[in-house]
Amino acid sequence: MKKINDMIQILEEKGRFKETKNFIQHGDVSVYEHSVLVAKKSLDLAEKFNIDVDEEALIRGALLHDYFLYDWHEKDDSHKWHGFFHPMKSLKNAMRDFEISEIEEDIIKKHMFPLTPVPPKTKEAWLVCMADKICAMKETVEPRYKKVWNKVKRIAIS
Repeated sequence: MKKINDMIQILEEKGRFKETKNFIQHGDVSVYEHSVLVAKKSLDLAEKFNIDVDEEALIRGALLHDYFLYDWHEKDDSHKWHGFFHPMKSLKNAMRDFEISEIEEDIIKKHMFPLTPVPPKTKEAWLVCMADKICAMKETVEPRYKKVWNKVKRIAIS
């Protein structure tokens, strides 16, 4: 987690990563929290499957994969196709604020595969793509599951 925290500090000092705290991603999870969870899960997957990766690029790409810097929940025509277009908006913002490596570009641009049609070409981008799906599912399904489970428990007790 230290490597992730160190990278967060750099992204906050040199760019606008701190602004991602202002936007909700899934449920009540901010884009900031989601990005940190994706970075951690990406590293966990690499370790679990013993995949040799460029850790710095993996962490940085994971933290910046949703660097779109707007509230996609607002009713606005420019957000209508958020799932398809936010990778390119995130990449544009990342390239404006930082020097982005080819691996980081691949991660940011392709993390929504298969919603975006071109698959990742690097192992780091594949890991972030998978970690993003895992985290998104957890962030959206788990709170609903807990709500239903609590309701079932209340009914069973009464």
